[in-house]
Amino acid sequence: MEYIGLQTQIRRNNIRSTWLLIAFPLLLSAMCWAIVFVIQYKSSLRSEYPFDMDTVNMAFLTVFPVVLLIVGIWFLIAFKFHNWMIMSATGSKPLERMENKRVYNLVENLCISQGMAKIPSIYIIYDDSLNAFASGIKEGDYAISLSQGIINKLDDEELKAVIGHELTHIQNRDTRMLIISIIFVGIFAFVAQMAMRTRFRSDKDKNGGIAIAIMLIAGLAYLISLLMRFAISRQREFMADAGSAEMTKNPTALASALRKISEDSCIEAVQRKDIAQLFIENPQIESTSASWFQKIFSTHPPIDQRIAYLERL
Repeated sequence: MEYIGLQTQIRRNNIRSTWLLIAFPLLLSAMCWAIVFVIQYKSSLRSEYPFDMDTVNMAFLTVFPVVLLIVGIWFLIAFKFHNWMIMSATGSKPLERMENKRVYNLVENLCISQGMAKIPSIYIIYDDSLNAFASGIKEGDYAISLSQGIINKLDDEELKAVIGHELTHIQNRDTRMLIISIIFVGIFAFVAQMAMRTRFRSDKDKNGGIAIAIMLIAGLAYLISLLMRFAISRQREFMADAGSAEMTKNPTALASALRKISEDSCIEAVQRKDIAQLFIENPQIESTSASWFQKIFSTHPPIDQRIAYLERL
């Protein structure tokens, strides 16, 4: 990988990820319009009135505010309970200072060096594997979770580099962006599941064709949203690696940590792929000989590429 400088890498990834995130609401509106189009078109075939695009647009403008209201309620619930849901899905437990002063000292020193007003909450995952993640949407919610294995098996410089990686996610609001992308994908997944159920109920009636079309539209929207979410996750890992190297002035320490993490990163408690993208390395078992198609759906860039980039800094 060509060296382009830390700030340039961060700036490019920020621009790309911002455009990807903007695409989510655009995709939602496109999906709604397509579904309204199909319903209006099929209805016109059984009606004496001709098909009219003005009718489609008017119906879309009537339906879309309701969709936005539902999405808004969904977001409010997710914003309120996201931290509890993520910690439950990962098996994270609060880490008390008296339990591990070493971790607290490393986190606090890095936060002070970066001028961070509030230190993130610190959690531990009682698993001997090596992994970590950051979470949170707003100030006061931010948290860093470290596995017991990563605390015990990395030296101070390596663990400091990992913590720097997670603090970069927090500083750059990566955690907010990733959690929002998870929420959006959840919405598309819900619509796709509802369309699938409607399709099965409509097999024997005259609305079966409409149900199939809606199912295909919702399924395509879900697939596109999934690809965008994975793209956001992969790009953010490169940026957080660069941020850690700049924060600690020691890129080789993170490269060394990533080598150790790659040997044993599987966290048994993590069952959801959307939650897996928050970790520094995928905590789920992946095939080492994945095809190009499987790599499109990968939550993380190849760790060998990340190590090679760090070693060139």
